[in-house]
Amino acid sequence: MVARLTTAVAAVAVLLGAEAQPVAAQAQADTPAPVTRAPIDYATARLERRLEAARASGAISLDGALDEPSWSRAPLANRFIQNDPREGTPATFDTDVRVLYDDNALYFGVYARDDEPSRITVNDIKKDFNTGNSDGFRIILDTFHDERNGYQFATNPAGAKWDSQMSNEERENNSDWDGIWDVATRITETGWYAEIRIPFRTLKFTPADLQTWGVNFERKIRRLNEDSYWSPLPRIYDLNRVSLAGTVEGLRGVRPGRNIRIKPYAATTSNTVRGLSTQGDVDAGIDVKYGVTTGLVWDFTVNTDFSQAEADEQQVNLTRFSLFFPEKRDFFLENSGIFQFGQGGNQGQGGGQNQNASGDMRIFFSRRIGLSAAGEAIPILAGTRLTGRQGRYSVGVLNIQQREQGAVPGTNFAALRLRRDILANSDIGAIVLNKEQFGPHYNRLAGVDANFRFGFLNVDGFVTKTFSPDAALSGRRGNDVGARTSYSFSSPGWQLQSSFSAIGERFNDEMGFVRRQGVNYLDGNYGPRLRFARFAKWMRQTRPHWEVDVFTRQSDGTLDSRYQGFHWNVNFQDGSNLEVGKNTSVEDLRAPFTINNSRGIRVNAGRHEFGEWFYFYNMSNARRVSVYTRASTGVFYDGYRRSYAAGPSLRLNENLNASVSVQINDVDLSSGSFVTKLLTTRVNYNFNTKMFFNALVQYNSDNAQWTSNLRFNIIHRPLSDFFLVYNERRDERTGQMLTRALIAKMTYLVAF
Repeated sequence: MVARLTTAVAAVAVLLGAEAQPVAAQAQADTPAPVTRAPIDYATARLERRLEAARASGAISLDGALDEPSWSRAPLANRFIQNDPREGTPATFDTDVRVLYDDNALYFGVYARDDEPSRITVNDIKKDFNTGNSDGFRIILDTFHDERNGYQFATNPAGAKWDSQMSNEERENNSDWDGIWDVATRITETGWYAEIRIPFRTLKFTPADLQTWGVNFERKIRRLNEDSYWSPLPRIYDLNRVSLAGTVEGLRGVRPGRNIRIKPYAATTSNTVRGLSTQGDVDAGIDVKYGVTTGLVWDFTVNTDFSQAEADEQQVNLTRFSLFFPEKRDFFLENSGIFQFGQGGNQGQGGGQNQNASGDMRIFFSRRIGLSAAGEAIPILAGTRLTGRQGRYSVGVLNIQQREQGAVPGTNFAALRLRRDILANSDIGAIVLNKEQFGPHYNRLAGVDANFRFGFLNVDGFVTKTFSPDAALSGRRGNDVGARTSYSFSSPGWQLQSSFSAIGERFNDEMGFVRRQGVNYLDGNYGPRLRFARFAKWMRQTRPHWEVDVFTRQSDGTLDSRYQGFHWNVNFQDGSNLEVGKNTSVEDLRAPFTINNSRGIRVNAGRHEFGEWFYFYNMSNARRVSVYTRASTGVFYDGYRRSYAAGPSLRLNENLNASVSVQINDVDLSSGSFVTKLLTTRVNYNFNTKMFFNALVQYNSDNAQWTSNLRFNIIHRPLSDFFLVYNERRDERTGQMLTRALIAKMTYLVAF
């Protein structure tokens, strides 16, 4: 089937005018007119990108003016090179970057040239803004110069801030990391300026007197959908590819800070349940962060509080399995990449939206800590975490004590993750998880993994085993092993991925997320990346691809479920995209399951073969008004389903963003009919780069409830916040208020 698909794609490419050419040459096929240029040797081009940092001769005032004498004497980095849309050609508008330093901080002076500054796009100024929707400038610093890890800092012409920690060269990118740094910007008639100050205490690096770091810069021009880099990168990579970064040299006599941060909080809460007020709560706690070495950080938390975290976005479940909700709590998000275990797995793409196909198996899933199965908070007494790097090793140690609440006994959660770098860009590692409840119950897991990268090819695998009392697994047969092996090949011309997983019937990972046990799971995603010179004015890339997921039962080898998706995706030059296709499914149900709780409608046991046709279109988010739409129709189990989704978004300016999303499923089965409606409304108003208001209002017809999550946030000093949060649940049928909470919380960071 893969051979037939490849042959068909090649035939279509010839008809449309794609040139038959090697992959390296095909990467240039998007150029509107022939451009004569020598091909870039990316492995050696980086060696020419060397920038000397100059010591500032006087104080630097952070005002975006770059008018201090030190700036004019600092060496210049420019001649940025596009990697999209015209790989290897000079940037449409060049960027000048200079680097200064003093005893306390590193400074970047940026001049982003632009002949049409009135067309500069700025969509947002909130903290950790979406860097893909605005003009912007981004830095990566490989402070250990190991060509694997780095810190990233980004800003846009309005001075918004975004930062992250990147590990293992883009395998983990933790944008929830927060560093202490500052920026000032201004827009002029010839472009825009940014002046960035990053204190050395924000970074970790070796104690050597003379420092050489990896560095690269990204410039984004949103209206052209153009990305360019100082140290050039192939189109399939972005700034995370730190092994292709240039260097900043000459940093002498600088030292990282003692890296001690103390962050106490105080919070007060008023709750109302079904119209009855409860006594207000006053609470306090503290987080402490200590830099044990230049690479290891030890965190302590007492009476941990997550009341300011955003509410989950609701989902409609039309499957027999539990849904996945992402982690949103800051303590668990920071350094979460250290605990990531195993790679691979087909997550689907674009508008396919196939819930049944996803074979997510997360060995460590932090939402198991401090949250019930229904997502309700369970108090945490205290915890500690040691994370970071020491030489060629990455280390993660976590221990959290959860309080007793109702029927849930006090529980201790522990995780140990160790990983060692090998070869040029590969690693091997191990993980141990332990869950202990007061009483006889425990749950443990041990596993090893290996992740190899060879150019365009990644090969990964892991094996784990769980240990639980027999009573917890009564009635189950089979083994208690979970394993996966996978590969992915991503080149300018092709994207191929496949994995095979085996999950034993007795595999019981209570600190992870596993949708089903006792199955073998094969998934794949295969397709070319095509660019056509004749369509380059409006089409950037098209990707026909085939997705497949097959689950078989380990007990007898019979089919449990199968999904196939035949999709055609088109990315347009303005950033919008279109996808059409057909999804087919087979579900062999050994027992019926309830698909709609409110009406008690069930799907009957037996073999069900069904499918849908769909289309999905998403306008460019850089527009002031954009819309996404999706529609599908087809057979569904033993009946029929029509599904619709649409959502307009408004960007009045960088201060106000609003969006509405509506999803409707009209389902008709032999056991009954029902319609689900899900409404999600977001309103974000940014007063400035330090004061924000966010509203999330949702309606779900499955439980006939309206939910509201309103948050007001002031950053009153670096990494110190005041939050005012209002949460409410209301019954749609009666209008009765079910729960209401008003929360005020203050944090105050003291850093040394």
